[in-house]
Amino acid sequence: MEVKSFVVWDYVVFAALFIISSGIGVFFAIKERKKATSREFLVGGRQMSFGPVALSLTASFMSAVTVLGTPSDVYRFGASFVVFFIAYALVIVFTSELFLPVFYRSGITSTYEYLQLRFNKLVRYAATVIYIVQTILYTGVVVYAPALALNQVTGFDLWGSVFATGIVCTFYCTLGGLKAVVWTDAFQMVVMIVGFLTVLIQGSAYAGGLHNVLEHSRNGSRLNIFDFDPDPLRRHTFWTISVGGTFTWLGIYGVNQSTIQRCISCKTEKHAKLALYFNLLGLWVILLCAVFSGLIMYSYFRDCDPWTSGIISAPDQLMPYFVMEIFPTMPGLPGLFVACAFSGTLSTVAASINALATVTFEDFVKSCFPHLSDKLSTWISKGLCLLFGVLCTSMAMAASLMGGVIQAALSIHGMCGGPMLGLFSLGILFPFVNWKGALGGLISGITLSFWVAIGAFIYPAPASKTWPLPLSTDQCVSLNETEPMSPPALTSRPAIAETWYSLSYLYYSAVGCLGCIAAGIIISFLTGHQSGQDIQPLLIRPVCNLFCFWSKKYKTLCWCGVQHDTGTEQENLENGNTWKQGDESVLQNGLKQESLVHLPGYDPKDKSYTNMALEKITHF
Repeated sequence: MEVKSFVVWDYVVFAALFIISSGIGVFFAIKERKKATSREFLVGGRQMSFGPVALSLTASFMSAVTVLGTPSDVYRFGASFVVFFIAYALVIVFTSELFLPVFYRSGITSTYEYLQLRFNKLVRYAATVIYIVQTILYTGVVVYAPALALNQVTGFDLWGSVFATGIVCTFYCTLGGLKAVVWTDAFQMVVMIVGFLTVLIQGSAYAGGLHNVLEHSRNGSRLNIFDFDPDPLRRHTFWTISVGGTFTWLGIYGVNQSTIQRCISCKTEKHAKLALYFNLLGLWVILLCAVFSGLIMYSYFRDCDPWTSGIISAPDQLMPYFVMEIFPTMPGLPGLFVACAFSGTLSTVAASINALATVTFEDFVKSCFPHLSDKLSTWISKGLCLLFGVLCTSMAMAASLMGGVIQAALSIHGMCGGPMLGLFSLGILFPFVNWKGALGGLISGITLSFWVAIGAFIYPAPASKTWPLPLSTDQCVSLNETEPMSPPALTSRPAIAETWYSLSYLYYSAVGCLGCIAAGIIISFLTGHQSGQDIQPLLIRPVCNLFCFWSKKYKTLCWCGVQHDTGTEQENLENGNTWKQGDESVLQNGLKQESLVHLPGYDPKDKSYTNMALEKITHF
């Protein structure tokens, strides 16, 4: 394959992204130097507004894997990916109305603190360790995979980009904390949009306009979006994307430390919800940009597919190869696209480093050393950012040795996200579930999701369920042409490989989540269910009110003894605000208020909760 190299202006544009990102970290390090507390460093003093947080959330989830992978997926499989429009909306509604209120009003910093309040330390630590391992692994692959694709197409130095990403992210996370991460993400989000728009405008011009793009896509069967086939073995249908996609994204979004940490950094609960809903607009914009990029790419390559003709060696290289094709005489614009791709990487890596530092500090360091000074806590937090920055960059080096395992490593994020979603759902929705049910459910969910995913990796699904739409090489110049790829011949396969192992990858999270919930409920009843009177109402979301609104009797029955009806969640918090697990106090909201109508921090004027009132004091 002919590698088209960057010119000076491309490197200038790309370098500007790193310089500005680092500059934001330096700015907040200087600006906030007098507010040297771990609380200020890890959650921005809980005084962020919804605007930058919304941009940060969008940038964090639109990694370079999305920038490079989604257009490639649309190019090969069609525009059914746009159905994620529905999944994203459902994810945001569930996150903002079901999970966020519980986390926000609890005054926690690490989402896994909730698990200790609701169950016990063992469940908390098990979930934290799983999160740390899968996030380091995923982050390393997020750094390495796009760097490899860009290196093989543009000649951009592989290890230079890997180390630059790791160093810059670690630098501004360590210096500026969450505020630096959020504002840098906001800047990187703008770069991503500009990069996509540049490709869309130039690509449409090369294809002869949007009308031609849609016409070519329709003729190539790329616009068959709504496929209502209920077969769960099909890779992408309306149901696998809208249902399975909701579970997948909710697992890595609704209960993910990176998301919740940004939300609880907002000054009020209202701001936190606004951040999520405005973030939804950003997700939709990025999704549409990526889908149209894939369609434009198909229109351009419809008669000579560079992948099956052997011009490129992997589908992830399609987008950078396309960019180098349409900007042959425009120095700086290929660099802008690379900046767009690496903006996704930087934002994801920075979010991961900050979240990893937070959960480690809150769940392990403070448990072992409860009386640390503010200054020492801040330095430890910064040290953890540095440590995880090194670990994530090292993981990128390890990913280079994995070969075909990289795809499996990317799936681990979703495989762990489903059981985590099930675990938090058990705590928030089912008051009768005890800690044995929670831990057993978590183990069961992870076992199921890893079983199906690893089985699918060893025995890939039949070609009829996953093979891409037709690709043409009729007009390719026979430089390095190879025979078009054909479905792999199926060797002897166990019967389970045709059903269980062929399940759509989007259902992995659903399998883990539902398996966790089912096992948790069964184990809880077998071992003696939790008494509702021992659970603070703050930790439970009474969704049964929606279904039993006509009957107070049935609502009370569904509460399983939790005192939601007394109008005194605040009273419960004050009379028993030292929530015990065993003999130790876990969390205490140290405020006294005259009114017992609302929880601490409720602002009647704004009809929302404020983080200022949710200062928590941890006793051991």
